[in-house]
Amino acid sequence: MDSIGPTAFYTGEVWARHGMSHPELTRIEGRVLHAMTAPTFVVSRLLGGPTIDGMLLGRHRVIDALLENAIADGRVGQVLEVACGMSPRGWRFTERHRDLLYVEADLPSMATRKREALARIGRPNTARVVELDALAADGPRSLSEVVENLDDTQGLAIITEGLLSYLPREAVLQLWANFAQMISRFGRGVYLADLHVDEDAPALLARVFEGLLSAFVRSPVSVHFQEVDEARNALLDAGFTTADVSLASEHLEGEGLNGAERVRIVEAAVG
Repeated sequence: MDSIGPTAFYTGEVWARHGMSHPELTRIEGRVLHAMTAPTFVVSRLLGGPTIDGMLLGRHRVIDALLENAIADGRVGQVLEVACGMSPRGWRFTERHRDLLYVEADLPSMATRKREALARIGRPNTARVVELDALAADGPRSLSEVVENLDDTQGLAIITEGLLSYLPREAVLQLWANFAQMISRFGRGVYLADLHVDEDAPALLARVFEGLLSAFVRSPVSVHFQEVDEARNALLDAGFTTADVSLASEHLEGEGLNGAERVRIVEAAVG
């Protein structure tokens, strides 16, 4: 089903509250959701657990930093952000890197909203929004079709932020294999994502936080790997040549954020 989940509005509000977004990328729905759900996550905080805002900020800031590094060292000259939602990353990066080809992709309803918002802001012709069903095997909205329109001479970064936890394990493994194959076509590049691993939280707090998050997004939230090594090996088996799965809190950008210690950041490279 092509529908817009509440997290798209909520995350948009979080970025805006921390000076990371453009007003056109926020909505009244996000402000209302943030105000309504804040008391819910007090439970996790009182139990000494993570906060949703800290987790979201940690993963977003670390992925930003890793992408900036990959652009600076020449590994990446174009970006495909899958399930982009109302993320401000494409806007911010094309402001800093005017020649960077940045393609934001999502299901039709969200892609339409994002395209209209960016049109109101005004973007360079290197910024695009396309419709994509990441799980489609073929057709005009499939990953292979979207990648066909990218630049063969530039290294590719693929980003999925906030997507993997809503997919079954087999779908995640298939996506990783597809991403590794797509990046290899460009000779070099990197895959960046957030990931939750069971070993990162005491069982009780992990289940409480997972239950709160599942209730918030109105859908089961899945943890696909028990241990970090299991996740790292799955990435290598998918075709990546290197794979790092570190805590967001281990990076400078995630330090001091309550929740960054509960989310892993995937940096997997090809070439």
